[in-house]
Amino acid sequence: MIWLAVLLPFLGFLVNGWLSFFRPDAKRAVSVIGVGVLVASFISALAGVVGLAGAVHDAPYIVHMWSWMPVGELQVDLAFQVDELSAVMLMVVTGVGALIHVFSVGYMREDRSYPRYFAYLNLFVFFMLVLILGANFPVLFIGWEGVGLCSYLLIGFWFDDEAKATAGKKAFIMNRIGDFGLLLAMFMIFRAVGSLDFLEVFDAAPAAFVTNGPEITLITLLLFLGCIGKSAQIPLYTWLPDAMAGPTPVSALIHAATMVTAGVYLIARTNILFAMAPVSGAVVALVGAVTALFAATIALKQWDIKKVLAYSTVSQLGFMFVAVGVGAYAAGIFHLVTHAFFKALLFLGAGSVIHVMHHAYHHTHSGEDAQDMRNMGGLRKFMPWTAAVMWVATLAIAGVPGLSGFFSKDQILAEAFARGQGAFLFYVIWALGAVAALLTAFYMTRLMLYTFHGPNRTGEAEAKQLHEAPWVMTGPLVVLAAGSALGGFLNLPHVLPGAGWLEHWLKPVTEGSVPYLSEAHLSAGLEWRLMGLATLIAAAGMIAAWYFLKPDRLGAAKAAPAEAGVQRVLLNNYYVDELYNTLIVRPTDWVSRKVLWRIIDMGAIDGAVVHGAAKVSRLLGWIGTRFQTGNLGTYVVLFVIGVLFVLSAVAG
Repeated sequence: MIWLAVLLPFLGFLVNGWLSFFRPDAKRAVSVIGVGVLVASFISALAGVVGLAGAVHDAPYIVHMWSWMPVGELQVDLAFQVDELSAVMLMVVTGVGALIHVFSVGYMREDRSYPRYFAYLNLFVFFMLVLILGANFPVLFIGWEGVGLCSYLLIGFWFDDEAKATAGKKAFIMNRIGDFGLLLAMFMIFRAVGSLDFLEVFDAAPAAFVTNGPEITLITLLLFLGCIGKSAQIPLYTWLPDAMAGPTPVSALIHAATMVTAGVYLIARTNILFAMAPVSGAVVALVGAVTALFAATIALKQWDIKKVLAYSTVSQLGFMFVAVGVGAYAAGIFHLVTHAFFKALLFLGAGSVIHVMHHAYHHTHSGEDAQDMRNMGGLRKFMPWTAAVMWVATLAIAGVPGLSGFFSKDQILAEAFARGQGAFLFYVIWALGAVAALLTAFYMTRLMLYTFHGPNRTGEAEAKQLHEAPWVMTGPLVVLAAGSALGGFLNLPHVLPGAGWLEHWLKPVTEGSVPYLSEAHLSAGLEWRLMGLATLIAAAGMIAAWYFLKPDRLGAAKAAPAEAGVQRVLLNNYYVDELYNTLIVRPTDWVSRKVLWRIIDMGAIDGAVVHGAAKVSRLLGWIGTRFQTGNLGTYVVLFVIGVLFVLSAVAG
């Protein structure tokens, strides 16, 4: 069932890829195939996971396909590993991925490259499944590079627009930086252990590495470099906001079910290595906390509805890295699952809004930006279902008690606070996370107020074209809303009945790291107080947004004054892109053009080697022509001189 779950999306890619060339107008067939393979993949994965849950097993199931790299000591099989961690990821990728595929039928229906879109989308899911199921580092790396490729193809899907094509290249290139770190880590692991299979590496790690030693610390930091690129953490996060250039369902797939979750998964998969390197764990947690707060501040002032959600994803990924950094691997995966529900819902809901806004502006031939929240307002009365379900997701991500985000985010902050009893740094990490949570509640409430409440700012003619999205788009939102509301019950706090189900489920994967982690325990009273504080934080952020933000005073984008001061800095992402452009891009471009091209390539290689060889050949040819006089006597004299020279050389 597992290999079938992987194979089906790949078959969908092949068939829809063929249709994109030979039957681009066969949209019904494309829809049935594109969505059908994902639904079938989800059913196959579900059957496999149910079988795993019902079976008694002492070790993960390894599904061997064939021997891939039999090279001396390096023996790598193309194999899948089915265990409790990969089972959770399977459900997220295929389940949320299938809903995004269904939504795409309505969203992309009128696009002329509809078959190509579904071919890429199917391929994206295929590579993510390879990544999470790989039984060794090389197979994981296939999926790792594959999702990078698909992100490039889908972010730059409308490649005839230069800005969108550039955004795709930016994502691809920045991820190569992180991937270099992952490759180096793989080489070091093989040198130390003699294997790249997960089971063999993790079994041999206690004997092969010194706890907190320089080798294991360097390996885990290199692994984390790969995670920084793939999961968009400081300093390699800037590609993710630009990834909004792709179709909105692609954004939902990247942010919720694939690509950016890969870094969190990798650390959870290699948890014993990170547990043996406490310095690396602290670095992971600190980078995650700083990223969570940094991205949350930027989201405060974005006007593009998708940019708000993009920086929100960067921030929420920071929370996940805080969890896996402090050793709370189950908490990190828990937030990954709940985030998949409410972030997919938020992006698809934003997609519904953009879809309707674009239709309204296109119908009236208006050139207004359909993604700018200043051009929206009052959409609740036109799109009541979308507004309702997006409020569910907003309350969940803000941390309102009872909803999924409250339980998962609260658990991360509680775990960080508990570690603070052994090191003050973790109290700092908790404080950074708490402030980021406060800002999350504020900027998400801001998004909802400016989009769905207050007066309508689309214009009178445009307002007549506003309507609820079709049910092929709204239906998946309702399902995701149920997950956003109920997903928290997967792993309730220890002070509640039925607590810790997901933590218990993942125990076979994470128990190897327990001996290397400092014990962290919270009393029931302290845990209740932290939950109460988390509730106050969420309430404070939302109430502040309602109090300070006045949608009825907000004007349309074209009449808005230019931002100034701190607001301008936040709107422009602290000018980080400009800083990178000044310090890295322009110097690299100058060196490439002025030194590598003009001096080395054109001057040394072309001038000295290529053109120089041609000039020497011509010179030798010209010298040879001086001896070709046509006078037989001259030839005889030269022949005699040559013979005498040879004889003298031999005699000498």
